[in-house]
Amino acid sequence: MSHEVMEQAKPLSWRPVTQSSALSPVPSGARDAVLKFYFGPMDCGKSTLALQMNYNHARQGRRGLVLTKHDRSGGPQVTSRIGLGQDAVEVEDGLDLVRLVTSYDHVDYLICDEACFYSVEQIEQLADLVDEHGVDVYAFGLASDFRSVMFPAAQRLFELADEVCRLQVEVLCWCGRPGQLNARVVGGVMARTGEQVVIGDTDDSPVRYQVLCRRHHRSGRLDEGSPADRPGQLDEGSPADRPGQLDEGSPADRPGQLDEGSPADQPGRHDGVLAPAAQTAQ
Repeated sequence: MSHEVMEQAKPLSWRPVTQSSALSPVPSGARDAVLKFYFGPMDCGKSTLALQMNYNHARQGRRGLVLTKHDRSGGPQVTSRIGLGQDAVEVEDGLDLVRLVTSYDHVDYLICDEACFYSVEQIEQLADLVDEHGVDVYAFGLASDFRSVMFPAAQRLFELADEVCRLQVEVLCWCGRPGQLNARVVGGVMARTGEQVVIGDTDDSPVRYQVLCRRHHRSGRLDEGSPADRPGQLDEGSPADRPGQLDEGSPADRPGQLDEGSPADQPGRHDGVLAPAAQTAQ
């Protein structure tokens, strides 16, 4: 690990915490360490919960490190959308998390924000810290990218974590349904292709992200007035674009089904009069 990274990490050494009389330190080794992954779409409170969890553990006398990657603040911090913040160690691509943690005298827990952006190898290192070093790891992040494809690190966390928890703070799509997926918006249009990780929602970025329900993420509708970007996904309430489905009340376009009240186009039937039966060859 580079000297620069170590110097960045050292200021996060533990600060003294004033405990109330109702609190008592948690003894080291009192239980098995755990790996937990908390996930959800944007705006569901992942970073807020990460900061709250760090506070709760620290006030019990536990010593921890706060890690992050690609925070929208642009610096090594964990920041929430409600204005909370905490200095953190930036998880660079080549950072060995086991070496980082073991460089300290003692670490009880890790708070890993934006863990979906870590490398798969770093997720393996987090599991090693739990199993081999008794360090609790609390990871927070998105499950899937703007295409609704899982991040590799998130997928590995789903596979390895002792507990996987969907955050219960409900985020709403513009239509009022629960928001489940993150859309990348460039120039007012929902993007379907591009790099998996692009930082957005900053003053100097043309990229923004928007939480949508599954229906509108699949159709590409960003608001009530925007058109869908996929064939067959028209406007909410419009009929499905299926063969023969024209508009509300129209009959299906099936062989012989013309309009309401029209006779079926069956062999030997024309305008309600049966055609003469074919003569049997002698």
